[in-house]
Amino acid sequence: MPLSSQPVSDAPPLTLLAPPPVSEVLTRIRGTARLESVGAVSELTFQAMGTRCRVSFADPGSARPVADAVLGWIATFEARYSRFLPTSWISQINAHSGGGWIALDPEASQLLALCGQLVYLSRGLLDPSALPLVRIWDWKSARIPSDAEIADARTRVGWTRIQLAPGRIRLPMSGMAIDLGGVGKEFAVDQVILLLASLGVSSALVDFGADIRVLGLPTDGRPAWKIGLEDPKSPGQPWNHLILREGAVATSGDYLRGFTQGGRRFGHILDPRTGRPVDNGVLAASVMAPSCTQAGMLSTALCVLGPDEGRRLLAATPGVEGCILTSQGIVTSPRFYEHVSQAV
Repeated sequence: MPLSSQPVSDAPPLTLLAPPPVSEVLTRIRGTARLESVGAVSELTFQAMGTRCRVSFADPGSARPVADAVLGWIATFEARYSRFLPTSWISQINAHSGGGWIALDPEASQLLALCGQLVYLSRGLLDPSALPLVRIWDWKSARIPSDAEIADARTRVGWTRIQLAPGRIRLPMSGMAIDLGGVGKEFAVDQVILLLASLGVSSALVDFGADIRVLGLPTDGRPAWKIGLEDPKSPGQPWNHLILREGAVATSGDYLRGFTQGGRRFGHILDPRTGRPVDNGVLAASVMAPSCTQAGMLSTALCVLGPDEGRRLLAATPGVEGCILTSQGIVTSPRFYEHVSQAV
């Protein structure tokens, strides 16, 4: 019998998550925020979710209330879902591993459902439950964990072992832990676009660390947005530009976070089957899709699947185009170059 259909007396007890404090996160984000206006366009920049964020929008009459609404939403989102905050819902779920069921609200349930989609798209090579493995790698100090450490961490990894039911979750083994890093930032981009539209904004671009979505068209009369794709061999410089009239573009890669030791590069994207970084020659991948969440999941999946299987995934997914940059060249979907231009 599904858990949602069990009599109340038979249903497992639920632990309720404590509300995470938002004020400290909001104060920190506000301290990095800057709002500038040029004509009818306002640009809000700030640091949040571990990355640089930019929101450019056509001023609907007063830019400050729009900026305040964006900052408030982001602070609440980060306070709830950052694994780096001990009071966040994700940290509370992880701290409760090995215990009973935990109640989820609709938003948290939606995010965890997206995690399941990420696992499916990547054929299990991207696993939000791989946080025990992530924690034993130290990319800042270039430390490689021992085989014993990796083997031990892998015993606590496996998305299919996590128990999910409507409105609830359970991590059955002590030490299991989840991380929304594969879907959270992209989900936030989509939600901020929806927020801007609800506030009367008709033209906007939201960019959270190379995860981008647009609303409407640019206010300067151009027929489309021009989105630069960062060159993994020359970070900060574009290798090409995409024309985007609607939807989203997301780029994933490990070229900014990793280290080289013994002639081998160790990036930050781990293969949960081995507990070690993915090593398939992929430097970065970019995907155009209707939503940033879909674009982000696909671009990250391409990084772990590699060029051959990645190209097949692109070809099999309706409504998307993308490219995979490898150490040997570029692999693209059939119509990718129809969206590339230097002139827009």
